[in-house]
Amino acid sequence: MFDFLVFIGRFQPFHIGHARVLQQALTQSAQVIVLIGSAKQARNTRNPFTIEERTEMILGSLKPEDAARVHCQPLHDCLYNDAVWVTNVQEAVQEVVSKHSATVNPRIGLIGHKKDQSSYYLRLFPQWESVDVENHHALSATPLREAYLLGQMPAENVLPQGTVNFLQTFQSQDIYHSLGEEARFIQQYKQAWDVAPYTPTFVTVDAVVVQSGHILLVERKARPGKGLFALPGGFVDQGETLINACIRELREETRLKVPEPVLHGSLRGQRVFDDPYRSARGRTITHAFMFDLKPDTSLPKVKGGDDAKSAFWLPLSALQPERLFEDHFHIIRAMTGMY
Repeated sequence: MFDFLVFIGRFQPFHIGHARVLQQALTQSAQVIVLIGSAKQARNTRNPFTIEERTEMILGSLKPEDAARVHCQPLHDCLYNDAVWVTNVQEAVQEVVSKHSATVNPRIGLIGHKKDQSSYYLRLFPQWESVDVENHHALSATPLREAYLLGQMPAENVLPQGTVNFLQTFQSQDIYHSLGEEARFIQQYKQAWDVAPYTPTFVTVDAVVVQSGHILLVERKARPGKGLFALPGGFVDQGETLINACIRELREETRLKVPEPVLHGSLRGQRVFDDPYRSARGRTITHAFMFDLKPDTSLPKVKGGDDAKSAFWLPLSALQPERLFEDHFHIIRAMTGMY
């Protein structure tokens, strides 16, 4: 029916539900384009596997003749800009089509299942036909991933053999044990709120401080995200405003030697970032404030303090999403107009 069917997912990990969608795509299309989301994200309990590792799971679960018809492509997240994300999808598909199409106007479709609100993307591509498939036993990667990181291998009947082989080998690596420690930390963190009458929603602040093409970052000293780069910020204390909380956290974590009146005068914007999955610790809504300091031949001195192992200025051109905590890469891009 189709020349190409497009299958979008994060595949963390690739499970039997994903495999059934892929097999159905192979029966209806000459070739299948698998767009693997959350590419180049820092490893964490929600994104433990790299693009290369997920590709290995997917292709390792197929017969060689089927794998030859599947093209795995990385897809970068754009959490707060759907237009850019849609463009990324279109460009990734066009790249494969231009290389492998035998017809001038190939028939392209988008395959997936409308499992929940996160599948709204199926409606964002009216130029492609939509192929809806059932969610196999309502299977979700989230509980499989969480159990695996806590030391329990998921039942083999919910994983294709390629994923089983990969996960068994991955268990012997140091990064698996590090992710396991992070998973146990988050589990204990959430247990502290088990007796709350409602699931809590946390409010935080983040400071986006730029000067002369550089951004002020910290290296996290503790879990979650130990060792990752992050924006200076933290939780809002009782009795303080959002802007005051932001400046307090900024000073505590970076020892930034800029007078408070100058910071207020440098404020260029404020925005809420509320992706439901932005923090592994639970529902966390952050308020980001952008401070654009006057250009100078030297950057203000900074020093890590409080929750920060170190503080430093980084050229905006040197930002790498795989080194940044949670959604901070996307916050920076949104606040500085880099999208």
